[in-house]
Amino acid sequence: MIGSIVSSPRELNSEKLQPAPDSPALAMDRRMDPLSEVLALLKPQPYIAGGYAIPADVAIQYPTHLGIKCYAMLAGACWLIVEGVSEPVRLNTGDCVVLPHGRPFRFAAELSLKPMDRSEVAARRRNGGEALGATDAPGYIAGGHFALKGGHTQLLLSALPLVVHIRSETGKAVMRWSIERMTEELSQAQPGGSLVTQHLASMMLIQALRLHLADPTEANHGWLAALADKHLSVVIANMHEKPGHPWTVLSLAESVGMSRAGFARRFRDVVGTGPLEYLTRWRMLLAADQLENSAEGLCSIAKSLGYGSESAFGKAFRRVMGCSPRQYVQP
Repeated sequence: MIGSIVSSPRELNSEKLQPAPDSPALAMDRRMDPLSEVLALLKPQPYIAGGYAIPADVAIQYPTHLGIKCYAMLAGACWLIVEGVSEPVRLNTGDCVVLPHGRPFRFAAELSLKPMDRSEVAARRRNGGEALGATDAPGYIAGGHFALKGGHTQLLLSALPLVVHIRSETGKAVMRWSIERMTEELSQAQPGGSLVTQHLASMMLIQALRLHLADPTEANHGWLAALADKHLSVVIANMHEKPGHPWTVLSLAESVGMSRAGFARRFRDVVGTGPLEYLTRWRMLLAADQLENSAEGLCSIAKSLGYGSESAFGKAFRRVMGCSPRQYVQP
C-alpha cells in the first residue's frame, strides 16, 4: 500500500524533504526515549498470550516464572494472591496487573478456594469445554507471559515492585482500547488472531509500565522513577543519546542547571546508584547487545562508547557483566 504511493528516489527533492533541525520528526528519528531503549535491549517476547474464565470452585495456582507476566481483567472480578505480598489484590473489570519478579501466585474468585495447578485447570477446561464467554464464570482475564533477554533483566525488574496494579479510572481509560481488542480476539476466532493477541499483550505491558511511571505514589525508586523526575529524566535521556560522550558528574549536573553536589545526591537517592555508575552500566548493556547482534569489533565498540582502549573497555565490561567481552559471546 505504501509502496504504491511513494515516488521513486529520482523524483524526490532531498532538500525539500529534510526536516528542520529542531523539528519533532528529526528528534524522533535521532533517538528513542529511555524506556523504549531499555525495552528494545530487553526484547520482551510474548511466548504465551491468551485469556480464560476464572473458575468458581478452585483457585488457579501458578509456579515461579522467569520474565514478566501482565494481565488485564476483561470482565467480572477476582483476587490475586502473590507470594511475599502481605495483602491479596482485588482485580476489578478494567484493572491491569504486572508481575515482574517471578513469584508464585494464584487467581481466585474467593480467597477461601483451594489452589489447583494451572495445568490441571487447563486440562479440566479442555475436557469440560469451558471457554471465554461462558455466562456463569465469576470473571475473565487475559494477558501474556514475556521472556526477557539474558543478564540485562535486572535493569528493568529491579525498578519495579512485586505487583504493579493499574486501577485508577485514568489508567483504565488508557488500557481500555487494548483490553477491548483483546476481548474481541479471544471471543471470535479470526485469521491471524494469535499474532494479534501477542501484539496486544505487548501493548498492554508497555502501557502498564507507562502508567506506573506516571504515578508518583508508585514509581519512587530506581531508574524508572528517575524518568518521572523533570531533571533526572533529561540527564538519563542525554546519557542514552550520547553514551560515548565524556560525561562527568559536573557536566551532567550543568546540563540541567543543578549544582554538582545536589545533582549527585538527588541521582543516588532516586536511582540507587551514582550517575557515572549508571552510565557505565548503560554502556555495557549497549556493548553486550552489539557483541551479540552486530559484526563490530571490540575496538570499534569500545571507541563508540567512549573508551580509548580495548583494555579500559574490557575492564569496565568485566566489572559490570562478570566476564570478559570475548567470554560473553562464546557459546
